[in-house]
Amino acid sequence: MRISDLNWMMVEEYLKRDNRCVLPLGSTEQHAYLSLSVDSILAERIALEAAEPLGVPVFPVVAYGITPYFRAFPGSITLRVDTYLAEQGFRGILIVNGHGGNAPAQSLAGEWMSDHPEIRVKFHNWWNAPKTWAQILAIDSVASHASWMENFPWTRLANVIMPDQQKPMSDLEYLRQLNSRSLRDYLKDGNYGGYYQRQDEEMMKIWRAGVAETRELLEHI
Repeated sequence: MRISDLNWMMVEEYLKRDNRCVLPLGSTEQHAYLSLSVDSILAERIALEAAEPLGVPVFPVVAYGITPYFRAFPGSITLRVDTYLAEQGFRGILIVNGHGGNAPAQSLAGEWMSDHPEIRVKFHNWWNAPKTWAQILAIDSVASHASWMENFPWTRLANVIMPDQQKPMSDLEYLRQLNSRSLRDYLKDGNYGGYYQRQDEEMMKIWRAGVAETRELLEHI
C-alpha cells in the first residue's frame, strides 16, 4: 500500500500491528533513449509489487539521487549525500535502491543505524542482488547503465526508436576519470554498453526475480 493513499490515523493504526515500511530511492538522470526517471520508476514499482501481498506501506520514491557525473546531460539532477537520511517512526525500514550512484547513502544508513540500535535498516540494490543479477547474466552478460537491462515496458518512451545493434562496452575505469562534459562526449547517447532492448519475455524473468528477492528481504527484516 502506498503511503500517499493513507492518512496519519491509518498509519498509526498500522503501527499497532506492524512496524515495517519501504523507502524507494531513485534518481533523475540520463538513460539514453529511456526515461530520465528509469531508476525512480523501477525502484518504486518493485517496492510496491514486493510489499503489496504483505500489506507493508511504501513511501513515495526519493526521485533525486547522487549523479554529478551526468550533469552535462540535460535533465539530470544531483543531490548531496547529507540530504538523504532522516529518522522515521518505523522500526524496520527496507530501502529499495534503484541507482548505483546512491551507494554512499548505504554507508550513511549503516552509520545511522549504529546510532539507533532499536531500528533495523536494510539497504537493497534490487538490480544487482544475487538472484536478480544471476538472471540478468543468464540472458546477456553485456548489460550496463541505460542498456537493455533497464529497458522495461514501463521505462520506455512512446514513439522512441531504439538502435538495434549491440554497443561496445565502455571502458569503465577510463570513464570514472572524466568530468561530466568529457563523459558525455565519450558516451555519446548515454548507454554504457550492450543491446538497447531485448524481448519482454526475458525482461519479465528479471522482474519476477527482483520482486521475489525484494519481498524475501522485507519478510525477514
